[in-house]
Amino acid sequence: MEFEGYAFPDDLKYEKNHFWARIDGDFVITGATEFISKQAGEITFVDLPQEEDDLTQGKPYGSIESGKWVGRIYAVVSGVVAEVNQVLEDEPEKINEDPYGEGWICKIKPSNLDAEIASLMAADESFRKFIGEEIGKIAAQTK
Repeated sequence: MEFEGYAFPDDLKYEKNHFWARIDGDFVITGATEFISKQAGEITFVDLPQEEDDLTQGKPYGSIESGKWVGRIYAVVSGVVAEVNQVLEDEPEKINEDPYGEGWICKIKPSNLDAEIASLMAADESFRKFIGEEIGKIAAQTK
């Protein structure tokens, strides 16, 4: 889905803090959406979790920084970090360049996948409304 200049792949699920989830076998790959990467500007640093860290859905576990912004990274599902994208340590700008590909943040071994994935948003009309409201909030802040 394309909306207001932002891409949101249809095969992903999304959470309210602008992070995405892709089911990959027994794992969930997660990263920041193009929306957050464009709002932040050029990403200059990513505070990544450690492998084996326990994550709780909706809770922060790291941060993303740009020259003008610092934001938290939120867990899309609960579980254990199985793998971290080490490329981001030296090339955090991958989140800007390819947020749904090479800019992924970590892979999670979920503990309650079915229930938690069901609580995430699909790229549909209700998600389009949500993103429209988020764009409206940003526009109101810049006035």
